[in-house]
Amino acid sequence: MNERRETDDGESRIDYGVIFCVLMLALIGLASIYVAASHDSSATSVWSLIFSQLVWYIIGSVAILVIMQFDSEQLWKVAPIAYWLGVFLLAAVLVFYSRTYAASTGAKSWFAIGPLTFQPSEVMKPAFILMLARVVSDHNHTFFEHTLHSDWLLLGKLILWTLPVAVLLKLQNDFGTMLVFFAIVGGIALISGITWKIIVPAVVLIGGVGGTALTLVTTTWGRTILEHIGFQAYQFSRIDTWLNPASNTSDQGYQLWQSMKAIGSGGVFGTGFNVSKVYVPVRESDMIFSVIGENFGFIGGCILILLYLLLIYQMIRVTFDTKNVFYAYISTGIIMMILFHTFENIGMNIGLLPLTGIPLPFVSQGGSALIGNMIGIGLIMSMRYHYKSYMFSRNDDFE
Repeated sequence: MNERRETDDGESRIDYGVIFCVLMLALIGLASIYVAASHDSSATSVWSLIFSQLVWYIIGSVAILVIMQFDSEQLWKVAPIAYWLGVFLLAAVLVFYSRTYAASTGAKSWFAIGPLTFQPSEVMKPAFILMLARVVSDHNHTFFEHTLHSDWLLLGKLILWTLPVAVLLKLQNDFGTMLVFFAIVGGIALISGITWKIIVPAVVLIGGVGGTALTLVTTTWGRTILEHIGFQAYQFSRIDTWLNPASNTSDQGYQLWQSMKAIGSGGVFGTGFNVSKVYVPVRESDMIFSVIGENFGFIGGCILILLYLLLIYQMIRVTFDTKNVFYAYISTGIIMMILFHTFENIGMNIGLLPLTGIPLPFVSQGGSALIGNMIGIGLIMSMRYHYKSYMFSRNDDFE
C-alpha cells in the first residue's frame, strides 16, 4: 500500500498560470487563422473555419476538465488501456485511412468521415507519455539503485514500448510525428536516472546516425539506399528545399520560400493586423507562424515564444510543487512534446529545419493536434488539482 501525505497550504487547486498561457495562445491562434482565411478563402469559409476551431477549443476544454478529475493512481491504471487503444487506432488507420489526404500529404495517417478528419497519432502522444511514465516509475521503484544492469534493462523497456508506435508510424509514412515520439522518449530517459555511461554513448550514436543520414540524403548513392528502405520522393524534396530554399521557389520550395518572404516582410513590428501581402500555402495550419511574423513582426514572434517558455515554466513549477515522481515523468513527456512541436514548427517556417507538417501547439488550425495538446494540459492541471505528495517505499505500487 502507498503511504500518502497530502499537502494543503491554501493555494488554489486550479493553476491559472497554465490557463492564462493556453488562453493567450488560443487567442493568437484564432486571430492568425482569421488573417490567413481572410486572404485565402471566401467570407463564408472564414467564419466556418473560425467556428470549427472554436468548437475544437471547447471540446479540448471539456477534455481538460474531465482529465483533471483523475488523480495519479487513476492515471496509473488508465495508462496501459490508453496506450493499447492508441496502438489499435494507429493500426486501424493503415486500413481505413483517407485516400484524399494520403494523396496530398504522402502519409496514411488520417481518418476521414465526411468533412471531419482525425489523426490518431496526435491523441496517442499523451497516451504514450502516460505509459512511459508508468514504466519508468515502476522500474525505479523495483530497482532502488541505478546500476548498468538495471539501466540497460530500463532502456530496453523504453525501446520495447516505443517499437510498436515507431513501426506503425513508419508504415504510415509519418516521419515527422515519429520524431516527436523519439523526443518524448529521449526526455523521459534523461530524467529517469539512467547513468551517463549509457547516455553519453547513446548521444554519440544518435549524432553518428544523424550525420550518416545527412550524408545519405545529400548524395546520389545514399538516396538510392534510402529509396530501397522506403523513403519517398516528397521526403527528399523537403530536404532539398531545406538545404537550399532558393533553388526551387516555384515548385517544392514554394511554400518555404513564401513563408520566409512573409516573415521577412514583417520586419521588427509587422505589417499590422490582417495586412497580408505575401501568399503562403496552408498558412492556417502548418505555416501559421508566417502569419504571426508578417502581421506582428519580430516583436510578435518573440512574444509568442515567451508565452511558450512561460507555459513550460508553469508546468515545471507545478511538478516541483506536487513532488510526485509519476507526475514528474508525465510532465517531462508533455514538456518535450510541446517543446519539440514549437521548435520544429517555427524552425521550418524560417528555414532552419526541414518541412515536416508538425503544427504549432494551441495556435495552428486543426482538431486532432489541439485535442492531443489539451489532453496534455489536462494531465498537468490534474497535478495541481489533486496536489498530493506521495512518499514511496520499496514496495510501493499503484495496483
